[in-house]
This record gives sequence, structure tokens and C-alpha cells, in this order.
Amino acid sequence: MYKLISIDIDDTLINDKKEVTPATKKALEQAIEANVVVTLATGRAYASAQAIARQIGLNVPIITYQGALIKNLLDEAVLYERYVPQAAAEKLFQYCLEHDLHLQTYIDDKLYAREENQKLIDYVGLNKTKYYVEPDFAKLIPLPTPKMLIIDEPEYLDELAPVLRELLGNEVHITKSKPNFLEIMHYEGTKGHALRFLADHFGCKLEETIAIGDSWNDHEMLEAAGLGVAMENAIPALKKVADYITASNNDDGVKHVIDKFVLQA
Repeated sequence: MYKLISIDIDDTLINDKKEVTPATKKALEQAIEANVVVTLATGRAYASAQAIARQIGLNVPIITYQGALIKNLLDEAVLYERYVPQAAAEKLFQYCLEHDLHLQTYIDDKLYAREENQKLIDYVGLNKTKYYVEPDFAKLIPLPTPKMLIIDEPEYLDELAPVLRELLGNEVHITKSKPNFLEIMHYEGTKGHALRFLADHFGCKLEETIAIGDSWNDHEMLEAAGLGVAMENAIPALKKVADYITASNNDDGVKHVIDKFVLQA
């Protein structure tokens, strides 16, 4: 019997119209009525994820910033937080300056960039995040941040990732949430670490958890869960590590998982 379901948001819970369908919402409600904890696990900031969580009636802690922050929906108490190590943040900032890369950071759940450009505009267009431009970006680097993000062409980011891993060391976690988003967190800021924390928080075993996702930033969560589910629209690498492949985000794939493994169990 599964007791906890952790669901990615973009291209998993929501369809290409950025909506949670009525059918999926109903399935989530039925799972909650069956005393299953339903939570979200996303790379989004808390405020952005909170809006979707409220829309589907959740009242539990949610996993945000790829796992670097777990926060209650009801009282907004922080249960788990991991910040990018200071030395790594400094090195990353200097590298991005020297190579003229677009770097963003989050401070107190607010998005900051050094300048307004098309990369920033396209990014905030995806999840309607409010942003702030801070030309003196260096003054932000000493402040605690759960996530830093570089936006560029996918092929370039694939080449950049191992360079940054060498530069920043093993105290950071580097992953891609979308092909052109390279995200840098604390090494314990993963959805897998967060899922383990929440399972313990709710007193259930990892074997009693389900994780559903579509991108490589979901793989730690799928591998940690008792049942790791990839969407039909997931990247091939994630499908390889999944225990089960469900329908796409446009075909109520999350509902299918709940129907099959929770409601009919």
C-alpha cells in the first residue's frame, strides 16, 4: 500500500496548456481521501509551486528548488533547507562573469538577475515568476540561496556541466530541469534527499512512496521511491531508470498512476 506520492509539476502534473485537468485533480482528491499524502516536488520557487498546490487543494509540505527547500503550505514553516555553499556561489559567479553567461539566483524566494534579457523574459514567461534586476549582482552572492541557474543552449550546457562540477566540487548538485536550464544547488538539494526526508517526516517507508516525473532532475527521486514513474513524454534517460511508464502529461498520466496503484490497490 502506497502512503506518499511525490509529483513533479512541469510536463508531469500540468499539461502543455499549464493546467491541471479536472480528471487529474479528481484523482488527487481521491488519493487524499484514501489517506495518501500527496505532495509536489519541483525546481520552481516556493511561491510558484504554492499557487499550484493551493489550486489542487494540498495542505502538506511541498518540495521546491529541486529539493533544497521543503516548506509547509499551512503555516509556511520550513522543514528542510539547503543553501548553495558560499565558496561555490562565489566561484560560479566569477566564472559566469568571465564567460558572459546568464546567471540567476533566488534570495528569500525572489528571482534576481544581473540584467533583463530575452533569456530572463522567456524563463519567467514559463511560470509567471516576478523578477528583480540587480546590476550590482556581486552583493547578492553572499546571501543564502537555495538555487542558482544558468540559461543557455542545451549543447553548451551539456559541455559546461562537467566543467562546473570540477570547478565547484562535490558540495554542489548540478542538474538540468529543462534542456536549456542548468541548475546548481547544495549537494543535498535533490528531490531524492527531499523525498527521503518527507517519508521519514510522515513515518512511512521509502517502499511505500511513489515518485512521478519527466526530466533528469527527477531521477534521484524516482530511484529513491518504492515506485518510480516516468511520464510517456519523459526524456529517454529517465524512462530507463523508471519502474513504470505512464501516459503523457497531456493524457492524464498522473491520474493513471493513482487509479492503478492507489485506488485499485
